[in-house]
Amino acid sequence: MHRPRIGLALGSGAARGWSHIGVLRALDAAGVKPDIVCGTSIGALVGGMHLAGKLDVLEEWARDLNRMRIVSYLDFQLRRGGMIGGHRLTDVMERHLGDQLIEKLPAPFTCVATDLVSGHEVWINSGNLVAALRASISLPGIFAPAKFEERWLVDGALVNPVPVSICRALGAHIVIAVNCHSDIIGRNRAPGTNIAKAVGFDLMEELPKLDRSWHTRLVGGIADRVFGRDPDTPSLFGVMVQSLNIMLDRIARSRLAGEPPDVAITPRLGHIGLLEFDRADEVIAEGAAAASRALPELSDALAVFRPERT
Repeated sequence: MHRPRIGLALGSGAARGWSHIGVLRALDAAGVKPDIVCGTSIGALVGGMHLAGKLDVLEEWARDLNRMRIVSYLDFQLRRGGMIGGHRLTDVMERHLGDQLIEKLPAPFTCVATDLVSGHEVWINSGNLVAALRASISLPGIFAPAKFEERWLVDGALVNPVPVSICRALGAHIVIAVNCHSDIIGRNRAPGTNIAKAVGFDLMEELPKLDRSWHTRLVGGIADRVFGRDPDTPSLFGVMVQSLNIMLDRIARSRLAGEPPDVAITPRLGHIGLLEFDRADEVIAEGAAAASRALPELSDALAVFRPERT
């Protein structure tokens, strides 16, 4: 009997997306080798690094992050379409991936972005891997849009947060989906308050504390005067990110209802703020645990979907 072709759809979720590393580790330990990998946003980053043979590098980098290091990678700005330029993160990716082409990866790979003009879903499955990943992670308002082949692109999560449909279009018999948006209700609030905790920490408040360069302190001072708030009310940045969080959750639910995967891996990460990239240890561990919980279901799916001998 031939093994069915397995597609792996790695979803968006910002810092919660480190769970994809744990999922890949657990699947590999169980002998499950995806034949097709598709990713959106952080899912594209992890999936692309994995196929390029750089998952160890990414995991080490993620586990070493703290808030100071996070801020050091953020080129803060208040122009060009986003708070963060993204050039420092692009430099890190280029250092490890070089001129890697998507079509030269060992398995078919597609990452999702959104056309800022038309709103169309854009599937990137050829060309420079770093440029494609940079486009897919361009969360509106946070990262500046990326120009890719004469189109301005933003985060693919706006249109397809968990790209099950692409795995099917590429010929997967079984689709495993990792949804990092499945656990946001009831756990993502500051203790003792009704203020959303989706961010984890407020970038507008943290940047001036951790980056003492004159321009960051100047921008932080202006932002504090303009956007200063009562600590018992949501901040401007918090409202923006939590609104994106709600939107992405609702889009993911809608897309998955119409295009359900054969196996769903749902890490329990509602307590992790979208920007808490410094909590990689526990997020990766939960990703591995979530994949382990799904292994019996995956085993059943493999038995049912095994194609006939040709």
